[in-house]
Amino acid sequence: MEQTKKEDGVYFGLDISNRYTLISYYQLHMEEPATISTVMGTEAYQIPTLLAKRKGMGQWFFGNEARRRIQSNEAEAVEDLYENALSGKRVFVDGEDYDSRELFMIFIRKILSMPGTYQAGSHLAKLVVTVGELNLTVVELFNMVANRMGLSSQQLVVIDYRESFYYYVLNQEPSIFLHDVMMFDFTGKNLLHCRLKRDMYQKPQVVTLEQGNHGSLIENRDMAFDRVITETFGEDYISAVYLIGDGFDDDWMKVSLQHLCQGRRVFLGKNLYSKGACYAGAIKDGCRDWPFIYIGDNELKLNVSLKVSDQNELKFVNLVNAGDNWYESHGECEVILEGSPEIEVWVQRLDNRQSRVEVLELSDLPKRESRMTRLRISAKASNDKQVVIEIKDLGFGELVPATNKTWSHTVSIA
Repeated sequence: MEQTKKEDGVYFGLDISNRYTLISYYQLHMEEPATISTVMGTEAYQIPTLLAKRKGMGQWFFGNEARRRIQSNEAEAVEDLYENALSGKRVFVDGEDYDSRELFMIFIRKILSMPGTYQAGSHLAKLVVTVGELNLTVVELFNMVANRMGLSSQQLVVIDYRESFYYYVLNQEPSIFLHDVMMFDFTGKNLLHCRLKRDMYQKPQVVTLEQGNHGSLIENRDMAFDRVITETFGEDYISAVYLIGDGFDDDWMKVSLQHLCQGRRVFLGKNLYSKGACYAGAIKDGCRDWPFIYIGDNELKLNVSLKVSDQNELKFVNLVNAGDNWYESHGECEVILEGSPEIEVWVQRLDNRQSRVEVLELSDLPKRESRMTRLRISAKASNDKQVVIEIKDLGFGELVPATNKTWSHTVSIA
């Protein structure tokens, strides 16, 4: 029955910037995610991140429809919708004062209503939002939006473009990532690159993403891009190249495209990030084996676990896992204390198989018989290298009243 539920679930990938939004969807029976076009039968995937209010009425328009209504003077625009929501500023529209985050939520609701029939008979497994720059402010904004929309914390994931690239590439046929894979993003004014590397001698395979900024290609873009290719590739083998963004529109690549296509596959498009977000949702849901781990700026660099006895069998229980987004890394379990008033926590760096044990003393815990104290242990990352552990005394049912005393400890790596 659980497998049937997963098959029915829909994973939405939402690529959001201040200019455009793209939405893809994926179900486990599909060969790959599909991206929703604003014009049936075309690849018009980019939806303007724009909201407009009909003058004198409480009717809201979004995307291209909002743009048309603004141009016909029927509606008033909400400018910089995403940036305003991040700053939490109030905005005036059609003579009224609004919380920009509430307006942003209206936009998100309308975007998610676009699939329509794709949601029929299906439930939302995960909404995965991908953005160019990920920080705590971004996570808090989407947590607020998800909460107001009635989504649980398990249904929302927020990642950055690099992580979307990682999930997209490693869900392609193996020949694509036989060697390193390069992505060039020319969405804004500057040309960016991101290079995916795998350490095939570790299990799971550790994936790193190297990135760089090449500035704007002002004069003779073709030759300037060709020089960038030479500098970034060097003498290394590159299996595939992805070209992302409006900057690659028009037919200006001549010499550079010939260079790119020498012994490697080249792909051009705009919806890689939203498709990668869909794959991320399915993988984070445990729907397939995943022999890779990616550690970037936003990923936790340590595992924190407990060693417990379960029906006389010793096993480790992970509280937080290296490789998870640290903004969302948290775990909790309940244990019965046996022996002295202390908890042993096992801390392991991703790049080191050796673990160290930290002993967390429960000072002033009332003296009780062994196995007569139940503890709730929770862990939450405070940054990518530090985890705060809280231990709460729950007593032992009616026999031993809880003191609700709480101990807090911080474990970290250098």
